[in-house]
Amino acid sequence: MIRALAAGDAAVLLEPADERPAALAAAIIGAGLPGVLDVIPGAATVLVTVEPGSWEPAQLGRRLAGIAVPARTPAAAAAGLEVPVCYDGPDLADVAALTGLAPQEVIARHQAADYQVGWLGFAPGFGYLTGLDPVLGRVPRLDTPRLAVPAGSVAIAGGLAAIYPSTSPGGWRLLGRTDVRLWDPERRPPALLAPGMRVRFRAVPELPPRSGPRSDATPDPDPASSERSVVVLRPGPLTTVQDEGRPRLGHLGVPRSGAADAASFRRANALAGNDSASGCLEVTLGRLAMRFDCDAVVAVTGAPAPLRLSTPDGRQRVPPADAAFAVTPGSVLRLESPPAGLRSYLAVDGGFDVPEVLGSRSADLLSGLGPAPLRPGQRLPLGPQHPFPPLSPGRRVHSVPETDEVTELSAMPGPRQDWFEPDALRTLAGSAYLVTAASNRTGLRLSGPPLNRTATTELPSEGVATGSLQISHDGQPILLLADHPVTGGYPVIAVVAAADIDRAAQLRPGQRVAFRLC
Repeated sequence: MIRALAAGDAAVLLEPADERPAALAAAIIGAGLPGVLDVIPGAATVLVTVEPGSWEPAQLGRRLAGIAVPARTPAAAAAGLEVPVCYDGPDLADVAALTGLAPQEVIARHQAADYQVGWLGFAPGFGYLTGLDPVLGRVPRLDTPRLAVPAGSVAIAGGLAAIYPSTSPGGWRLLGRTDVRLWDPERRPPALLAPGMRVRFRAVPELPPRSGPRSDATPDPDPASSERSVVVLRPGPLTTVQDEGRPRLGHLGVPRSGAADAASFRRANALAGNDSASGCLEVTLGRLAMRFDCDAVVAVTGAPAPLRLSTPDGRQRVPPADAAFAVTPGSVLRLESPPAGLRSYLAVDGGFDVPEVLGSRSADLLSGLGPAPLRPGQRLPLGPQHPFPPLSPGRRVHSVPETDEVTELSAMPGPRQDWFEPDALRTLAGSAYLVTAASNRTGLRLSGPPLNRTATTELPSEGVATGSLQISHDGQPILLLADHPVTGGYPVIAVVAAADIDRAAQLRPGQRVAFRLC
């Protein structure tokens, strides 16, 4: 028997009665259902996300509940891994206080356990380790997750242990650190851990010095390999290359990522004559300047950044917004700060031709996959020029939220609404929440009336869909966006409708947002 819970209008969370989520996930992937984007196993559930509009949640739930699951799962990996740990984590003393143990006893119990990788999730290479000592298993997550947990952090929470493969947000308790590299895109396979693998921890007094910081970001392409290119003169606060992202890799812990405002991204490419998979620039808060070394057709959509184009002969003009326009070699295009909205999308005919990582050119800032954010002096190659199809400007894909208004987003009650007080959904729907400065491409961190839980246990980690409103222990919502982890351990009270996620991605810190429950 499989219980199906709606997780918005483009995802379903499945609870198999036999607690074999890995086997169920494998069966769903093997079924090859049309429209399915990701199948993500968790501790006791499987999240299935689909293309918006391809399935009704109830219809999808019924179809998935009828999937035949094999009686046996494949044999677990027999390999083992010993991990050296320097136990100097910032939460070691707190864990000792929570368990009534001395710090040295916490360390002894942590390294005495025999762990097994249950599944991968949260981030590329992040393995959830079962087998934690029962006393340590009572330690909950932090009330408020950290904005950045260093790569190599050894952590526990909710009855599980883990190692953070890369720097990322996180709410687990940090006991120490290791220098073992869990994720390396150049390695085959890139993840060091695999389901079924045995893991042991070994205390060491110190770790070898690092040889230097290493990034998983794509190295810069050779400018000589392209006949067309642009040069970044000023990158602005944050400009990245984005495309449609990396779907169908969630079961490996790889987020989809891609353009935060997908509708504006697609429109920019269409206006420039590109297909929807072409690389585009996502420009946060404008202030970008770039020089073109070739003839090109350009389009800028999304947040309405004022445009200025300077030609080599010293003339200046104001190109049209949300429409295609031509540039000549030597021209400099500048995007100023938009008066409203957060992210503008700049497309050039041929697309930004940076190398792909796992099938995508997107910069995933959570996982470190793909190209690094743009920097001054960088040369970006463009794809071959193609015949430009005549397109009418048409209508904007959606309105950018005004800074002085409350933006209303439609949402559906989430799969864990029963974890909260009976009036929590009414509080959510009847309040305005402030977008805080801690927001980014991972999610909008909101501040407002707390949404209190009735369930006091820790939620076993499970898949989370884009648009989910996770509620941390302090009762504050986090609205998950493009770079969010594939799994999480905070309950989801509601999920924003797929059609409103693009507008959510345009909200700035300091703006207010309200939720209309459907």
